[in-house]
Amino acid sequence: MRLGHLAFVLHAHLPFVRHPEHPEFLEEDWLFEALTETYLPLIQMLEDLERDSVDWHLTMSVTPTLAAMLSDPLLQDRYQTRLKRLVELAGKELERTRWEPEFHHVARMYLERFTQCQALYERLGRNPIAGLKKLKKSGRLELIGCAATHGYLPLLSPSRKAQVAQVEIGCREFERHFGFRPKGMWLPECGYTPGADQILQECGVDYFFVDTHGILLAEPKPRFGAYAPIRCPETNVVAFGRDQESSRQVWSKVEGYPGDPWYRDFYRDVGYDLDYEYIRPYLNPFGERGAVGVKYYRITGAGDTKLPYDPGMARVRAAEHAANFLFNREKQAEWVAGSMDGVAPLLLAPYDAELFGHWWYEGPIWLEEVFRQAALRPQGVVLTTPSRYLESAAHVQVASPSFSSWGDGGYSSFWLNGTNDWIYPHLHEMAWRMEELARDFPEPTALVRRALNQAARELLLGQSSDWAFSMTTGAHAEYAVARIRSHVVAFLDLDRQIRSGDVNTDWLADLESRNNLFPDIDYQIYS
Repeated sequence: MRLGHLAFVLHAHLPFVRHPEHPEFLEEDWLFEALTETYLPLIQMLEDLERDSVDWHLTMSVTPTLAAMLSDPLLQDRYQTRLKRLVELAGKELERTRWEPEFHHVARMYLERFTQCQALYERLGRNPIAGLKKLKKSGRLELIGCAATHGYLPLLSPSRKAQVAQVEIGCREFERHFGFRPKGMWLPECGYTPGADQILQECGVDYFFVDTHGILLAEPKPRFGAYAPIRCPETNVVAFGRDQESSRQVWSKVEGYPGDPWYRDFYRDVGYDLDYEYIRPYLNPFGERGAVGVKYYRITGAGDTKLPYDPGMARVRAAEHAANFLFNREKQAEWVAGSMDGVAPLLLAPYDAELFGHWWYEGPIWLEEVFRQAALRPQGVVLTTPSRYLESAAHVQVASPSFSSWGDGGYSSFWLNGTNDWIYPHLHEMAWRMEELARDFPEPTALVRRALNQAARELLLGQSSDWAFSMTTGAHAEYAVARIRSHVVAFLDLDRQIRSGDVNTDWLADLESRNNLFPDIDYQIYS
């Protein structure tokens, strides 16, 4: 008998950042770093598991903005250029560290990693979506969707049509990229507000995720807490709740595995350490010192003194942590099962995909070890996905989830506070105006239709939760403010031109070329 079920969910998301007006753009590095350190290593890891016939199971969301960037020829070309530079730098580092044995083997590791990424990227036709689609055919990878631009639905609630547009366009874009409508959805920031399940039902979504308190505070109170999903009473859409213990062991700065002293230090990078003239060709477009992705030191401890990174020892620690994680999940499931009247508990472990590889370099190694070791523990927890679990679940509790989000406090505080509250009057006004435009122009000319569709794009891009988040954390806050302002100004200009009947075709074409996602968008979704 298995003790319970364990479901990993990785949320792969980045905001839409694409600047063809510049030869290089700093924030495009977010995509390039995630490709090299997270998306390609994860695909390679899953392919290795398939090769070895390991019985793994994983759920992964791919947001429409990320899918749009992964499929964009301009960004594909720029990433290829970035990879070539990384391979070149790693080759130079292999030579530079020839007489430094404590660093030489690490330089070799980077050269091998970057070369492998290069080969895999070419094999996938420069689009990792091809790799994910192939892995889905194995039956072990469950792909799910997300809202169009990661708009935080609870704070879009003044306009239900804006919420519907985020979800429905997200589903349509998922279908365009993957060939089928998603049955599951990652609500942006796990933000749930009562009534959102009705929108999901209308869009054909069967299940979604909430943070733990979204289940614990449901009405009526679920008997099995967050160790079993709940079914919304009016829609039958299912809500799965995050397992706090699984999250704490990976996310926590104090208790989490990524803080182990043997793991690679995220912040110490050759972009800061090496001679400026030597490293200058690999820095950002402004020539400012910053991370380039080659790091020679391990976490070591809390101080500034760092010891050289040892990839072999880091791999050993990842295997030990994987064993510890599975042991703890087994004990947790065994303890919880005693009060669940024969119902096997479900432990849902959702994480941002970028944690694995980017923030925690050894994350993909750890996850691979979890999958391999779980396959060798027949009496432990069984790996599953939400759809597989629901297929075998004899009974699902009926209750209405509570308003909730994840993040500090659990009630939207990251996305609504004194640093970012000014954006919402603009977003709400834009949504209402978009509804009016859709109503007032049911049969526009071809040019006006283009302008209306672009207005919808600008609204959606402005609604991205990433901008409010950046303002709260202070990281790239200036860029976030600039993005919000640019989308507001573009929308208002489009609104004015559409209503005046004088659309500037050159300006519109330039706007379409820069913010070119959602090629099949239809503004009438707001009507």
